[in-house]
Amino acid sequence: MLRRVTIMPAMRHLSSQSVAQRSKPVAPSWLQSLTRDQSTAPTLYAWTPKNIAGHKRSGMQETNSSQSSSPDSSSRIYILGIGNLGRLYATSLAERAEAPITLVFHRKSMLEQWMADPGIEITRHGIRQKTSAFDVEWWTEEKPDVGPVREICDGRHVSNLIVATKAPDALPQTDRIRRYLNASSTVAFVQNGMSKLWPPYGAEYSSGRFPSSQHPNWIVCVTTHGVTSLGPFRSIHASPADVSMGPVLLNPRTVTKSEYLMDEIVKARQLAAKRHPPSTLWVLQLEKLVVNSIINPLTALLRCKNGLLFSQPGGNAERVMELLLAEASQVLQALVQDDSSYEMVGAMDSSADPHDVNKIRQALLERFSTQRLRAMLRHVGEKVKDNTSSMLQDVTSGKQTEVREFNGWLVDTAEYLGIDAANHNTVCELVEAGLILEESQLNGYFPAAGQL
Repeated sequence: MLRRVTIMPAMRHLSSQSVAQRSKPVAPSWLQSLTRDQSTAPTLYAWTPKNIAGHKRSGMQETNSSQSSSPDSSSRIYILGIGNLGRLYATSLAERAEAPITLVFHRKSMLEQWMADPGIEITRHGIRQKTSAFDVEWWTEEKPDVGPVREICDGRHVSNLIVATKAPDALPQTDRIRRYLNASSTVAFVQNGMSKLWPPYGAEYSSGRFPSSQHPNWIVCVTTHGVTSLGPFRSIHASPADVSMGPVLLNPRTVTKSEYLMDEIVKARQLAAKRHPPSTLWVLQLEKLVVNSIINPLTALLRCKNGLLFSQPGGNAERVMELLLAEASQVLQALVQDDSSYEMVGAMDSSADPHDVNKIRQALLERFSTQRLRAMLRHVGEKVKDNTSSMLQDVTSGKQTEVREFNGWLVDTAEYLGIDAANHNTVCELVEAGLILEESQLNGYFPAAGQL
């Protein structure tokens, strides 16, 4: 049965001024909340199975990589967040069995589950593969009362970190461990949604949270693989695809430190990763955002697999998708023309003069046109038609969704640019209200779709 919910209209633009006319962009709420916090970064302790009562009785075998002998090894890769993407990256990197890998859990019970049945199981093409050659830790401010007591990396720095948490948690969780990050660290974010560290806010966050010139090298991995959960430490690699990877913001003093982690990701055969310059990644992440902001929330609302959205040409779902596409196109095209994007647009051709930058902008306006985005959405929709979206998996399991990282990013960016994204705002509120809709009910919440 349809539950009633009051949908508030999207906020109208605050100002029609361009960035050039504003003295300084207003920092987004996430940045304000982090930079206003002047407290010292917490001391964190690394719990291992040795810190769990009954460790010796669990029968769990120690892994091959000796974590106690080299916790701060420059080759060790830590993976924070062991959901679908964390499992994909962990097993793909472990396939080569070269870099020692530590899985970082977010609660004690996961450490206990691992002790009972260690290993990550990935199913590809109907074949199950289980990998257990990992070290495992839980990072917490609480000192263990059993076994050895030690800080993360014995109080030194984390050299290589892959952040595979849900998008809303990615930067807060990374910020929490900033005591153990420095200019020699490389941090790779693999979440859906737009990286928060793209210009202009990445440099502002880094300078505000790290001592002068001590921020890590930040990189991003735009991951198009389809992975579905089967439960704790078990997933299906449903749609093998690829990873587009590269820097978002590098530390000029330690640029070469980022090469190791990027090389390891590229060498992982199952990831099919390729390196790209930042401007290319920026565009690719914007395109993926459009796909995620349409397929994910609509499948969550309709409780359907991806392909059902495209199964009835001219139907209600397709008309709502068209409405959302047009609105997303308007936002991205306005962003391309805004002065805040000049750095990224100009970087697409390092030799470009101002006239060339205008040509690049024109090409991007075409790339972000409704027609072009529609073709891209349909192409992706065909490839993932048999998949269950990550947002549908989240709502059915009662987890927080990433709708604010997808549609919410478009709403916030539209507000910054002085335009409207009322339909994407409606999507946010419908998903957050937990509604389950029939396709015939969509027009009641998106009346403009009925006019298409």
